[in-house]
Amino acid sequence: MVQLQWLWGSYTSFLLCVSIIIPLLMIHLFVNNSRKRKSNLPPGPLTIPFIGNLHQLGTMPHISLQSLADKYGPIIFLQLGQIPTVVVSSARLAKEVLKTHDLALASRPQLFSAKYLFYNCTDIAFAPYSAYWRHVRKICILELLSVKRVNSYSAVREEEVSSLVQRVAGCYPGTTNLSKMLGQYANNAICRVAFGKDFSEGGESEKHGFPKMLDEYQELLGGFSVGDFFPSLEFIHSLTGMKVRLQHTSRKFDQLFDQIVNEHKACDKVKEHKDLVDILLEVQRNGSGENEMPLTTDNIKAIILDMFAAGTDTTFITLDWAMTELLMNPHVMEKAQKEVRSILQERRVVAETDLHQLQYMRAVIKETLRLHPAVPVLVPRESMEDITIEGYTIPAKTRIFVNAWAIGRNSESWEDPAAFKPERFLESNIDYKGKDFELIPFGAGRRGCPAITFAIAVVELALAQLLYSFDWELPPGITAKDLDLIEVFGISMHRRENLLVVAKPYFL
Repeated sequence: MVQLQWLWGSYTSFLLCVSIIIPLLMIHLFVNNSRKRKSNLPPGPLTIPFIGNLHQLGTMPHISLQSLADKYGPIIFLQLGQIPTVVVSSARLAKEVLKTHDLALASRPQLFSAKYLFYNCTDIAFAPYSAYWRHVRKICILELLSVKRVNSYSAVREEEVSSLVQRVAGCYPGTTNLSKMLGQYANNAICRVAFGKDFSEGGESEKHGFPKMLDEYQELLGGFSVGDFFPSLEFIHSLTGMKVRLQHTSRKFDQLFDQIVNEHKACDKVKEHKDLVDILLEVQRNGSGENEMPLTTDNIKAIILDMFAAGTDTTFITLDWAMTELLMNPHVMEKAQKEVRSILQERRVVAETDLHQLQYMRAVIKETLRLHPAVPVLVPRESMEDITIEGYTIPAKTRIFVNAWAIGRNSESWEDPAAFKPERFLESNIDYKGKDFELIPFGAGRRGCPAITFAIAVVELALAQLLYSFDWELPPGITAKDLDLIEVFGISMHRRENLLVVAKPYFL
């Protein structure tokens, strides 16, 4: 009898809860959607109380957002927690965001993780639009990333490519973990240019924990952390463990950068080739022009992190995906190898002066960037004023996501978009430098990546030399269908599993 009374009490309590919750949900949905109609926001899915549309992001937001775009259109509105959000997924609308309304959308939201890692967002990528951001961006473009400066690092790139080839050759006839080799190459090339030091020697990379630090960096800055959608509820970062991870990772980076900056300050030798830290310290000492704000040491460390972490990760991801696609498409591999070998003849080393002749290889890189942009959903922007796109009103303080991954696979812009076909670029003038919005792996406009020239130089030379120096196969018993192509989502996105290959030296 007692049990029946308990069951009846539980049942009536359940009915009471349902009778309260369902009307509240209906009122919420009605009010929310009435508000959307009255405020003329872009279309989008219905929201639920408190979390809005957060439940619809899933573990791979770029794919979830593409699915929503397929249903609601290339511009959609989402309420992500407390953050009003607009997502665009077509070249035409990306042009509206990144060109037509570039200035109004030139700021960045203040992500919790970015404030921790980038010294209160005083880097280039995450700094809000301001006089400070314009100042440091100008320094980087003129002093660090100009064509002349990038060309001055050619010897470093050539030496690191040579070391990469030696490491790969040393594994034959066994299996090579190419992903690990490419990660080491990217890390070494960036470290030597940025810090003037090769951290791979003597196990320095492992001692500092670079691989783990870079993995944490790209995950923490994914832009889709739950806490970042509830800025008034900062305790959520503690509940999710995000705050502890950020404190640990930022402390590791800070200790590393303190060591590097102090070593550079203590060095009294005149260097023939200055690295990025040398240049930034010189700007700090001498200034960069009249009435310009000085750089603090924290500012320098924030900019260094931009170059080091972003440069390493995006270079590695592009090379890793390029080699993966080539191994999955042997006819493309054969064509790319035939091109580079016909140009080099009997020379064994690819020179940077050869690269402009490798049109098919460059098409391979473009096709890789189209299908596998290292940053699938570009670093979010934030509107500084009300604007109108496609007749819809976008209020100030709205977060804007551009789904570069979806744009690269949009059938409106690309024929047979899921196929890996470098040939599509041989008769096309479409490029990745921010002028053609069908292909925007580096973004565009004021907030486009200023390091395109630097990044492509590191990728092109390595890929050309790898194509020339080896004949590539998957390990015995492994076919292209066996490869695990699942990615780990973050601000940049690499494959979950390493690429294992057999690389037979071409010159035996």
